[in-house]
Amino acid sequence: MRTGLGQKQLQLQKLSPQQIQLMKLLQVPTYLLEQRIKEELEINPALEEGDAEPLDELEPFSSLREEDDEESAGEVELDIPREENNFEFEDYVQEYLEEDDGYKLRGEGPNPDEEERQSPVATENSFHEYLEQQLGMLTFAKETHYEIALQLVGSIDDDGYLRRSPDALCDDLLFSKSIEVTEEEILEVLKLVQRLDPPGVGARDLQECLLIQLENRLESEEDLDDEDLQALQVAQKLIAEHFDAFSKKHYEKLQRILGISEQALKRANGQILRLNPKPASGYTGDLASQSSQYVIPDFILINREGELELSLNSRNAPDLKISQQFREMYRSYSDRRKRQKLTRQDREAMQFIKQKIESARWFIDAIRQRHETMFKTMYAILEYQHEYFMTGDQKRIRPMILNDIAEMTGLDVSTVSRVANSKFVQTEYGTKRLKEFFSEGLQTAEGEEVSTLEVKKILLDMIGAEDKRHPLSDDRLTQVLQEKGYTIARRTVAKYRDQLNIPKASLRKAL
Repeated sequence: MRTGLGQKQLQLQKLSPQQIQLMKLLQVPTYLLEQRIKEELEINPALEEGDAEPLDELEPFSSLREEDDEESAGEVELDIPREENNFEFEDYVQEYLEEDDGYKLRGEGPNPDEEERQSPVATENSFHEYLEQQLGMLTFAKETHYEIALQLVGSIDDDGYLRRSPDALCDDLLFSKSIEVTEEEILEVLKLVQRLDPPGVGARDLQECLLIQLENRLESEEDLDDEDLQALQVAQKLIAEHFDAFSKKHYEKLQRILGISEQALKRANGQILRLNPKPASGYTGDLASQSSQYVIPDFILINREGELELSLNSRNAPDLKISQQFREMYRSYSDRRKRQKLTRQDREAMQFIKQKIESARWFIDAIRQRHETMFKTMYAILEYQHEYFMTGDQKRIRPMILNDIAEMTGLDVSTVSRVANSKFVQTEYGTKRLKEFFSEGLQTAEGEEVSTLEVKKILLDMIGAEDKRHPLSDDRLTQVLQEKGYTIARRTVAKYRDQLNIPKASLRKAL
């Protein structure tokens, strides 16, 4: 075996800490930007909120050259590759962004002077707190059963289900509270927990969840007429004894087994459809489930009499500047340094101030570059998908990949990807995720290239209009699309249907 030393030349591309910071900020959506800025304000005293002020001419950082200065000081510019574009972006963006030593975030939305920039404070109880409050109304055979109930409630997930097994819950109680219980006791207390509101909570699977809700409805017989009572009884039998056949929609088979008419089966099915497969969603005070339904857009697009106007949504983002106090302290040390040699302690203080000011400037520049890059990317998407944004017709969305926008903007594909991920644009046709506008192309019989989104929209329309008693199979869907001029294979149709979360034909069958 021979060993030895040798030289090898490699070309490596490394990102500076400032570029890494910019890349991370690009991935942050608007609703998290304020939190990220607050974190930076807390760790850097040289960064402040407030209207930007002109930066006085100070001694450049690069002129600070003490013998024990281990860092190379100098202003850092965060450059994003640019090239001449075939659309008027540069003029447009300069009208939007302010050139200043601070950075004032601008965008659509209420005037910041007219309202306080405060997030609403949650006052409602959480879902689990709501369940715990109800435990006080239950009667337990043993004192330890209350502790078991607390453990059960704490183990219920956000959908309202209990996913942990009884033996695992026994171990949890033993290790966390030093309470030794049996699986039988766990199941005994679970029956009590399953009577809490909302109905179905604490179920271990969908079948048990539906049965609990049916039992609750049957207990209120005085509120039911004979027809509803009979339908509920059939529904209970379907779920308890024939759940697999019912979930697979073997309706003819179920009619034969139960000896009931199609009308009776249809009424029972109607009762089941009224049940909630996710009982936790029935808790109206759950702020977490409510807030998840709201999306804060990163961009706002307004159609003003046929002219599209794009802006960044910068609501609740504070204006940033470099601390005047830190600048004055730096100037004071710099002036003293010209007159006399600084002590080691003074040099360390000056170095600290310089680093914090540099860090503040880097962050302000990164925020500015983030906004400029985001705006540049969205403006290119707007130009590329102009017909869709003017009409709202999803069939007008052109095939578009990340590289198309990268070429228009002069940005790297990875940068475009960071902007497109988890970002939303508010339009008159609804709030859309940017990723929705990216799709591959598909050729028609005439050789025209169309977006796969167009094909998916046609699939949705076809399935939405089908006879639910005889839903369209994938073979039939493929045939209809080919008749419309789309060259597509059956496996591709099945793939698009799965991406749209549409079940196969046998599971779409209805009575």
